[in-house]
Amino acid sequence: MAPIVEINGLSFTYPGIDGHPPPGSKPLIDDLSLNIDAGDRCLLIGSNGAGKTTILKILGGKHMVEPHMVRVLGRSAFHDTALTSSGDLCYLGGEWRREVAFAGFEVPIQMDVSAEKMLFGVAGIDPQRRAELIKVLDVDLSWRMHKVSDGQRRRVQICMGLLKPFKVLLLDEITVDLDVLARADLLKFLRKECEQRGSTIIYATHIFDGLDDWPTHIVYVAHGKLQSAMPIEKVKEMSKLSLMRTVESWLRRERDEERQRRKERRAKGLPEYEQQIDGSRVTGDPAFIAARPLNNGWAGGRLHSTIAGEESSFFSSNRVLRQ
Repeated sequence: MAPIVEINGLSFTYPGIDGHPPPGSKPLIDDLSLNIDAGDRCLLIGSNGAGKTTILKILGGKHMVEPHMVRVLGRSAFHDTALTSSGDLCYLGGEWRREVAFAGFEVPIQMDVSAEKMLFGVAGIDPQRRAELIKVLDVDLSWRMHKVSDGQRRRVQICMGLLKPFKVLLLDEITVDLDVLARADLLKFLRKECEQRGSTIIYATHIFDGLDDWPTHIVYVAHGKLQSAMPIEKVKEMSKLSLMRTVESWLRRERDEERQRRKERRAKGLPEYEQQIDGSRVTGDPAFIAARPLNNGWAGGRLHSTIAGEESSFFSSNRVLRQ
Protein backbone atom coordinates (compact mmCIF):
# COMPACT_ATOMS: atom_id res chain seq x y z
CA MET A 1 0.00 0.00 0.00
CA ALA A 2 1.16 3.53 -0.74
CA PRO A 3 2.10 5.69 2.30
CA ILE A 4 -0.65 7.94 3.64
CA VAL A 5 1.80 10.85 3.95
CA GLU A 6 4.66 11.19 1.46
CA ILE A 7 7.35 13.86 1.71
CA ASN A 8 9.85 13.76 -1.16
CA GLY A 9 12.90 16.03 -1.05
CA LEU A 10 10.96 18.88 0.59
CA SER A 11 12.80 22.21 0.67
CA PHE A 12 11.08 25.38 1.85
CA THR A 13 12.05 28.97 2.54
CA TYR A 14 9.64 31.71 3.61
CA PRO A 15 9.39 34.36 0.88
CA GLY A 16 10.63 37.90 1.27
CA ILE A 17 8.59 41.08 0.82
CA ASP A 18 8.61 40.65 -2.97
CA GLY A 19 7.24 37.12 -2.76
CA HIS A 20 10.57 35.43 -3.45
CA PRO A 21 13.14 33.98 -1.04
CA PRO A 22 16.06 36.36 -0.42
CA PRO A 23 19.05 35.55 -2.67
CA GLY A 24 21.38 33.06 -1.04
CA SER A 25 18.96 32.36 1.83
CA LYS A 26 19.28 29.03 3.62
CA PRO A 27 16.19 26.78 3.38
CA LEU A 28 14.21 26.46 6.60
CA ILE A 29 13.32 22.90 5.54
CA ASP A 30 16.16 21.27 3.62
CA ASP A 31 15.72 18.18 1.40
CA LEU A 32 13.45 16.32 3.83
CA SER A 33 11.97 12.96 2.82
CA LEU A 34 9.62 10.87 4.94
CA ASN A 35 6.83 8.28 4.51
CA ILE A 36 4.10 7.64 7.09
CA ASP A 37 1.65 4.76 6.81
CA ALA A 38 -2.01 4.35 7.76
CA GLY A 39 -2.57 3.87 11.48
CA ASP A 40 0.78 5.37 12.48
CA ARG A 41 0.95 7.64 15.51
CA CYS A 42 4.00 9.72 14.73
CA LEU A 43 5.64 11.91 17.35
CA LEU A 44 7.45 14.85 15.72
CA ILE A 45 10.23 16.12 17.97
CA GLY A 46 12.95 18.77 17.77
CA SER A 47 14.22 21.86 19.51
CA ASN A 48 12.60 25.29 19.16
CA GLY A 49 13.08 26.55 15.61
CA ALA A 50 13.79 23.10 14.18
CA GLY A 51 10.97 23.46 11.63
CA LYS A 52 8.24 21.29 13.20
CA THR A 53 5.43 23.83 12.85
CA THR A 54 6.45 24.67 9.28
CA ILE A 55 6.40 20.98 8.34
CA LEU A 56 2.93 20.52 9.85
CA LYS A 57 1.59 23.63 8.12
CA ILE A 58 2.95 22.42 4.78
CA LEU A 59 1.32 19.03 5.32
CA GLY A 60 -1.89 20.85 6.28
CA GLY A 61 -1.91 22.77 3.01
CA LYS A 62 -1.21 26.15 4.59
CA HIS A 63 2.01 26.78 2.62
CA MET A 64 2.42 26.16 -1.10
CA VAL A 65 5.14 23.78 -2.27
CA GLU A 66 5.61 21.79 -5.46
CA PRO A 67 2.85 19.14 -5.67
CA HIS A 68 5.32 16.26 -5.93
CA MET A 69 7.09 17.27 -2.70
CA VAL A 70 4.15 16.59 -0.38
CA ARG A 71 1.32 14.14 -0.92
CA VAL A 72 -1.35 13.40 1.68
CA LEU A 73 -3.75 10.56 0.86
CA GLY A 74 -2.20 10.61 -2.60
CA ARG A 75 -3.15 14.25 -3.21
CA SER A 76 -1.46 17.65 -2.98
CA ALA A 77 -2.27 19.14 0.42
CA PHE A 78 -2.16 22.74 -0.88
CA HIS A 79 -3.69 22.37 -4.33
CA ASP A 80 -6.51 19.94 -3.46
CA THR A 81 -8.72 21.99 -1.15
CA ALA A 82 -11.24 19.14 -0.85
CA LEU A 83 -8.77 17.39 1.46
CA THR A 84 -9.37 19.84 4.30
CA SER A 85 -12.98 20.76 3.51
CA SER A 86 -14.01 17.10 3.65
CA GLY A 87 -12.38 16.62 7.04
CA ASP A 88 -10.10 13.85 5.77
CA LEU A 89 -7.11 16.07 6.61
CA CYS A 90 -7.35 17.99 9.88
CA TYR A 91 -4.82 20.48 11.26
CA LEU A 92 -5.11 21.70 14.85
CA GLY A 93 -2.77 24.43 16.01
CA GLY A 94 -3.34 27.96 17.34
CA GLU A 95 -6.69 28.72 15.73
CA TRP A 96 -7.99 30.33 18.92
CA ARG A 97 -5.42 33.12 18.63
CA ARG A 98 -5.12 35.83 16.01
CA GLU A 99 -2.62 38.49 15.06
CA VAL A 100 -3.46 42.12 15.77
CA ALA A 101 -2.74 44.54 12.91
CA PHE A 102 0.84 44.22 11.66
CA ALA A 103 2.50 44.16 15.06
CA GLY A 104 2.40 40.37 15.30
CA PHE A 105 1.02 40.30 18.84
CA GLU A 106 -1.40 37.47 19.61
CA VAL A 107 -4.44 37.70 21.86
CA PRO A 108 -7.22 35.20 22.59
CA ILE A 109 -10.24 35.67 20.36
CA GLN A 110 -13.01 37.22 22.47
CA MET A 111 -16.59 36.30 21.62
CA ASP A 112 -19.67 35.89 23.78
CA VAL A 113 -20.96 32.56 22.51
CA SER A 114 -21.71 29.32 24.33
CA ALA A 115 -19.84 26.05 23.84
CA GLU A 116 -23.18 24.41 23.05
CA LYS A 117 -23.89 26.80 20.18
CA MET A 118 -20.45 26.20 18.71
CA LEU A 119 -20.49 22.42 18.96
CA PHE A 120 -24.10 21.96 17.87
CA GLY A 121 -23.85 24.60 15.15
CA VAL A 122 -21.76 22.35 12.89
CA ALA A 123 -23.97 20.52 10.39
CA GLY A 124 -23.65 16.90 9.30
CA ILE A 125 -22.06 15.63 12.53
CA ASP A 126 -22.66 12.18 13.99
CA PRO A 127 -24.45 12.87 17.32
CA GLN A 128 -22.82 9.85 18.96
CA ARG A 129 -19.32 11.03 18.04
CA ARG A 130 -20.08 14.54 19.27
CA ALA A 131 -21.40 13.21 22.58
CA GLU A 132 -18.28 11.05 23.00
CA LEU A 133 -15.93 13.98 22.38
CA ILE A 134 -17.84 16.21 24.80
CA LYS A 135 -17.44 13.49 27.43
CA VAL A 136 -13.75 12.82 26.63
CA LEU A 137 -12.84 16.50 26.86
CA ASP A 138 -15.26 17.16 29.73
CA VAL A 139 -16.80 20.19 28.01
CA ASP A 140 -19.53 22.08 29.85
CA LEU A 141 -21.99 23.19 27.18
CA SER A 142 -22.92 26.28 29.23
CA TRP A 143 -19.37 27.71 29.00
CA ARG A 144 -19.22 31.23 27.54
CA MET A 145 -16.18 31.48 25.32
CA HIS A 146 -15.21 34.99 26.44
CA LYS A 147 -15.15 34.00 30.11
CA VAL A 148 -13.51 30.56 30.22
CA SER A 149 -9.83 29.80 30.83
CA ASP A 150 -7.33 29.06 28.08
CA GLY A 151 -7.53 25.35 28.87
CA GLN A 152 -11.32 25.28 28.67
CA ARG A 153 -11.25 27.27 25.45
CA ARG A 154 -8.70 24.81 24.07
CA ARG A 155 -10.99 21.87 24.93
CA VAL A 156 -13.80 23.35 22.85
CA GLN A 157 -11.38 24.01 19.99
CA ILE A 158 -10.14 20.42 19.99
CA CYS A 159 -13.69 19.10 20.25
CA MET A 160 -14.77 21.13 17.21
CA GLY A 161 -11.71 20.08 15.24
CA LEU A 162 -12.38 16.39 15.85
CA LEU A 163 -16.15 16.38 15.20
CA LYS A 164 -15.64 15.04 11.68
CA PRO A 165 -13.88 11.66 11.46
CA PHE A 166 -10.40 12.31 10.08
CA LYS A 167 -8.00 10.18 8.09
CA VAL A 168 -4.93 12.32 8.82
CA LEU A 169 -4.64 14.50 11.92
CA LEU A 170 -1.87 17.08 12.42
CA LEU A 171 -1.41 18.34 15.98
CA ASP A 172 0.89 21.26 16.75
CA GLU A 173 1.35 21.61 20.53
CA ILE A 174 -2.40 21.33 20.88
CA THR A 175 -2.36 19.95 24.44
CA VAL A 176 -0.20 22.68 25.98
CA ASP A 177 -3.17 24.27 27.83
CA LEU A 178 -4.82 21.03 28.95
CA ASP A 179 -4.63 19.65 32.47
CA VAL A 180 -3.22 16.17 33.09
CA LEU A 181 -6.60 14.41 33.08
CA ALA A 182 -7.92 16.07 29.91
CA ARG A 183 -4.66 15.35 28.08
CA ALA A 184 -4.61 11.69 29.14
CA ASP A 185 -8.22 11.15 28.04
CA LEU A 186 -7.60 12.88 24.71
CA LEU A 187 -4.51 10.76 23.98
CA LYS A 188 -6.51 7.63 24.79
CA PHE A 189 -9.26 8.71 22.36
CA LEU A 190 -6.72 9.47 19.61
CA ARG A 191 -5.07 6.10 20.07
CA LYS A 192 -8.45 4.41 19.63
CA GLU A 193 -9.05 6.39 16.43
CA CYS A 194 -5.83 5.01 14.94
CA GLU A 195 -6.34 1.42 16.10
CA GLN A 196 -10.02 1.12 15.18
CA ARG A 197 -10.36 3.37 12.13
CA GLY A 198 -6.80 3.27 10.74
CA SER A 199 -6.36 7.03 11.12
CA THR A 200 -2.89 8.58 10.99
CA ILE A 201 -1.65 11.19 13.49
CA ILE A 202 1.44 13.42 13.46
CA TYR A 203 1.85 15.12 16.82
CA ALA A 204 4.47 17.78 17.58
CA THR A 205 4.99 18.44 21.27
CA HIS A 206 7.53 19.18 24.00
CA ILE A 207 5.40 17.51 26.70
CA PHE A 208 6.31 13.83 27.06
CA ASP A 209 4.31 12.81 30.14
CA GLY A 210 2.39 9.64 29.35
CA LEU A 211 3.84 9.32 25.85
CA ASP A 212 6.27 6.41 26.33
CA ASP A 213 3.84 3.87 24.86
CA TRP A 214 1.60 6.21 22.84
CA PRO A 215 3.50 6.76 19.54
CA THR A 216 4.28 4.04 17.02
CA HIS A 217 7.09 6.10 15.44
CA ILE A 218 9.48 8.89 16.41
CA VAL A 219 10.62 11.52 13.89
CA TYR A 220 13.45 13.81 14.96
CA VAL A 221 14.27 16.97 13.00
CA ALA A 222 17.02 19.54 13.60
CA HIS A 223 17.82 22.69 11.59
CA GLY A 224 15.16 21.72 9.04
CA LYS A 225 16.77 18.36 8.32
CA LEU A 226 15.55 14.87 9.16
CA GLN A 227 17.85 13.35 11.76
CA SER A 228 16.06 10.05 12.32
CA ALA A 229 12.71 8.31 11.79
CA MET A 230 12.18 4.97 13.51
CA PRO A 231 9.58 2.80 15.25
CA ILE A 232 9.25 3.36 18.99
CA GLU A 233 10.43 -0.23 19.60
CA LYS A 234 13.77 0.58 17.98
CA VAL A 235 14.09 3.73 20.08
CA LYS A 236 13.56 1.64 23.21
CA GLU A 237 16.19 -0.85 22.05
CA MET A 238 18.71 1.96 21.56
CA SER A 239 18.00 3.65 24.88
CA LYS A 240 16.87 2.23 28.21
CA LEU A 241 15.85 5.70 29.36
CA SER A 242 12.32 7.08 29.30
CA LEU A 243 11.19 8.78 26.12
CA MET A 244 11.59 12.21 27.69
CA ARG A 245 15.16 11.45 28.84
CA THR A 246 16.01 9.96 25.46
CA VAL A 247 14.79 13.05 23.61
CA GLU A 248 16.56 15.23 26.16
CA SER A 249 19.86 13.47 25.39
CA TRP A 250 19.37 14.04 21.64
CA LEU A 251 18.60 17.73 22.06
CA ARG A 252 21.46 18.20 24.53
CA ARG A 253 23.91 16.65 22.08
CA GLU A 254 22.53 18.90 19.33
CA ARG A 255 22.99 21.98 21.53
CA ASP A 256 26.52 20.97 22.52
CA GLU A 257 27.50 20.50 18.87
CA GLU A 258 26.13 23.94 18.04
CA ARG A 259 28.09 25.48 20.91
CA GLN A 260 31.24 23.75 19.65
CA ARG A 261 30.70 25.19 16.16
CA ARG A 262 30.39 28.67 17.63
CA LYS A 263 33.55 28.12 19.68
CA GLU A 264 35.44 27.10 16.54
CA ARG A 265 34.22 30.23 14.73
CA ARG A 266 35.48 32.38 17.58
CA ALA A 267 38.85 30.62 17.45
CA LYS A 268 39.12 31.53 13.76
CA GLY A 269 38.28 35.16 14.50
CA LEU A 270 34.81 34.88 12.98
CA PRO A 271 31.57 36.09 14.60
CA GLU A 272 29.69 33.38 16.47
CA TYR A 273 26.47 33.87 14.53
CA GLU A 274 25.64 34.36 10.90
CA GLN A 275 22.28 35.86 10.02
CA GLN A 276 20.35 36.59 6.83
CA ILE A 277 19.03 40.12 6.33
CA ASP A 278 17.80 41.75 3.13
CA GLY A 279 19.27 39.05 0.92
CA SER A 280 22.88 39.62 2.03
CA ARG A 281 25.01 37.75 4.54
CA VAL A 282 25.25 39.75 7.74
CA THR A 283 27.40 38.52 10.62
CA GLY A 284 27.55 39.59 14.21
CA ASP A 285 25.70 39.52 17.49
CA PRO A 286 22.04 38.49 16.90
CA ALA A 287 20.86 41.02 19.50
CA PHE A 288 22.58 43.79 17.53
CA ILE A 289 21.11 42.48 14.29
CA ALA A 290 17.62 42.34 15.78
CA ALA A 291 17.96 45.96 16.88
CA ARG A 292 18.58 47.18 13.34
CA PRO A 293 15.59 49.16 11.99
CA LEU A 294 13.53 47.01 9.63
CA ASN A 295 10.85 48.80 7.60
CA ASN A 296 10.07 51.42 10.21
CA GLY A 297 8.35 48.95 12.54
CA TRP A 298 6.55 46.97 9.87
CA ALA A 299 7.13 43.26 9.30
CA GLY A 300 10.71 42.43 8.33
CA GLY A 301 11.54 43.03 4.68
CA ARG A 302 13.87 44.98 2.44
CA LEU A 303 14.63 48.61 3.17
CA HIS A 304 15.14 49.29 -0.53
CA SER A 305 12.54 49.08 -3.28
CA THR A 306 12.07 45.82 -5.11
CA ILE A 307 12.04 47.89 -8.31
CA ALA A 308 15.63 48.59 -9.38
CA GLY A 309 16.62 52.24 -9.42
CA GLU A 310 13.46 53.47 -7.74
CA GLU A 311 12.86 54.20 -4.10
CA SER A 312 9.77 52.95 -2.34
CA SER A 313 7.11 55.65 -2.16
CA PHE A 314 6.15 54.37 1.28
CA PHE A 315 9.60 54.99 2.73
CA SER A 316 9.91 58.26 0.82
CA SER A 317 6.70 59.53 2.44
CA ASN A 318 7.84 58.38 5.87
CA ARG A 319 11.15 60.18 5.45
CA VAL A 320 9.29 63.39 4.63
CA LEU A 321 7.12 62.98 7.72
CA ARG A 322 10.15 62.42 9.95
CA GLN A 323 11.80 65.56 8.58
